[in-house]
Amino acid sequence: MSKKLMMLAAVMLVFGCLSWAKTITGVVSDSMCGAKHATASDDAAACVKKCADGGAKLVVVSGGKVYTTDDQDKLKGFEGKEVKVSGTVKGDALTITSVAAAESKM
Repeated sequence: MSKKLMMLAAVMLVFGCLSWAKTITGVVSDSMCGAKHATASDDAAACVKKCADGGAKLVVVSGGKVYTTDDQDKLKGFEGKEVKVSGTVKGDALTITSVAAAESKM
């Protein structure tokens, strides 16, 4: 009986952890402008790069929510662009597993 309970607990733990993993499609912005750059554009890219060079952190804006992350290097090169980010979300904090350019909606 004890062995079955341990296996059940292990399975629940694994599936519980997997529920935090998700893929978010959004735009890479900066901590100063936040949701102002919710739409990808050349103007957004220029502004985000300028703010990031000035010390602002890169963030991901999706569905009106701003996700912060410590994985700054993974977002570099995507400033002001729409991306698909895989990782774990806890509140508004995002731990990034992978980042790729989002497919064009054309």
